[in-house]
Amino acid sequence: MTTLREAIVGKNYVIKKIHGAGPLKRRIMDMGLSKNAEIYVRKVAPLGEKLQILRMERASCIFIMKL
Repeated sequence: MTTLREAIVGKNYVIKKIHGAGPLKRRIMDMGLSKNAEIYVRKVAPLGEKLQILRMERASCIFIMKL
């Protein structure tokens, strides 16, 4: 499995696992990112983040698989 941090722009993925505890995991899930959710990586934010509201260190906690 790879992490969201390593995802390629323009590809579809399925979230397989969210690693983290407490507020970190809750914040990720509050954004609608949950296990088995399908996501599309549209672009990378100016500072390299996959989501403008999701920092790279948090993206490392989300494990994904390519569709």
